[in-house]
Amino acid sequence: MNQRRFSQRANISRRHVLQGTGALALLMGGAMTATAAQAFGALRAVYHLTPPSGWLCDPQRPVYVNGVQHLYYLHSDQNNAPGGWDHATTADGVAFTHHGVALPLQADVPVWSGSAVVDTANTAGFGAGAIVVLATRPTGGIRKYQEQYLYWSTDGGDTFTALPDPVIANTDGRTAVTPAEIENAEWFRDPKIHWDAARGEWVCVIGRARYAAFYTSPNLRNWQLKRNFDYPNHALGGIECPDLFQMTADDGTRHWVLGASMDAYAVGLPMTYAYWTGAWDGEQFIAHSLTPQWLDWGWDWYAAVTWPAADAPDERRYAVAWMNNWKYAARDVPTDSSDGYNGQNSIVRELRLVRQPGGWCSLLSAPIAALANYVSSTTVLPDRIVNGSAVLPWSGRAYELELDISWDAAANVGVSVGRSADGARHTNIGKYGDRLYVDRAPSDQGGFSLVPYTRAAAPIDAGARSVHLRIFVDTQSVEVFVNAGHTVLSQQVHFAEGDTGISLYADGGPATFAGITIREFAAVGAPTAGQG
Repeated sequence: MNQRRFSQRANISRRHVLQGTGALALLMGGAMTATAAQAFGALRAVYHLTPPSGWLCDPQRPVYVNGVQHLYYLHSDQNNAPGGWDHATTADGVAFTHHGVALPLQADVPVWSGSAVVDTANTAGFGAGAIVVLATRPTGGIRKYQEQYLYWSTDGGDTFTALPDPVIANTDGRTAVTPAEIENAEWFRDPKIHWDAARGEWVCVIGRARYAAFYTSPNLRNWQLKRNFDYPNHALGGIECPDLFQMTADDGTRHWVLGASMDAYAVGLPMTYAYWTGAWDGEQFIAHSLTPQWLDWGWDWYAAVTWPAADAPDERRYAVAWMNNWKYAARDVPTDSSDGYNGQNSIVRELRLVRQPGGWCSLLSAPIAALANYVSSTTVLPDRIVNGSAVLPWSGRAYELELDISWDAAANVGVSVGRSADGARHTNIGKYGDRLYVDRAPSDQGGFSLVPYTRAAAPIDAGARSVHLRIFVDTQSVEVFVNAGHTVLSQQVHFAEGDTGISLYADGGPATFAGITIREFAAVGAPTAGQG
């Protein structure tokens, strides 16, 4: 999907990612120990999925095979260049083993986003249990010929064979002449497929420039167009990486959810994962409200995918996203030179569908519980009242900070993470007025500027006088879960090596900081490229 902005030919790609990297950096996989990171001056994320080398882009929805989750992600050797799918596996959603290329670049024609399914009943004829993928490729490298191709694997998802012709053709691209027709034809991507047990057929949703298109099939090969879902506010942007699934809410009611990554920057809304709740009737998605909700309010939670929890598939789902943003993704970052890679996934989060007091249902997020298995030490600090600022007696680079903040008259309260020794560099997480914000501007490094995309903010009750925060800090990111997970803000932050401190602040009056708990993360592991 997001490789839509990748150069169509490798020889005109914008940047090379491996210049200036050492042999150690090129071998690193998902993470390295905090000790090793400090010893070698590396900036690689400690507990987030990163590629062994090169450029990581959209994650692809995992499939379960023999008790292991197989996650694929868009990858190329050069920043913002044509690429294919790389393969990683995990038993717990935290530690990943890399297996190298699964769907390769073909004659400089990239493989973009799509989805994999396990064809248990052999509907496609490749054998019971075959893994079948639908993914977008621009046929012949031509943008308006974006079409959906089928790949299948009979060896557990390690290698795939492709059908030569698209199974869902872009008929608009073959007839597009006017600018509007060409724009629509150049947006036909990211098929997401699932089995509709109630109707005994496969359902596919494809992102279009102004709507979501739905198809059904008995066998994953032959698809019939159904009805589109057209949202009235086109300022929300086009649909990318669409997602369609059904969940049981906490009150026992069943709902369908249509999600998509969208760029609503022009109207002051997030550029992350929007979703609607509603119904699927086999022909169309019918939304309860045409105004979407948002699963993340930060700058960097795009191309998200969700999948059912194996032990409670109706009530719980997991989600992961690419921690980047197309407003600035196509640029070099500090890890290009320090570690030979660019890009990471968010932590995996757990989703529940909860009925709200106003009557609607919302998705709530919580960090995946398995992260607790990688905590190397826990520090609990005394409660304190702060009027101004206070530096905590602790430092580190990869941790969770959990605390409660309460106040009466204070106008601006919060926490600074990634604080340099002189306090000049830091990222602020706080509440001011009717906004809960994450401001990474003071962490900005020369040459890696994110201006004007520095401060992200989510709505919060202006009258609120308390907030519970779970803040996940890694060497290149901050993810903030607010209260019960109604609000999350995910930000890419390029911390320098010495940005290890934490401070508390309250302006305009005192605030109480209670239950201050810091959980430091040990290394998740350092798999090498191609490891099986």
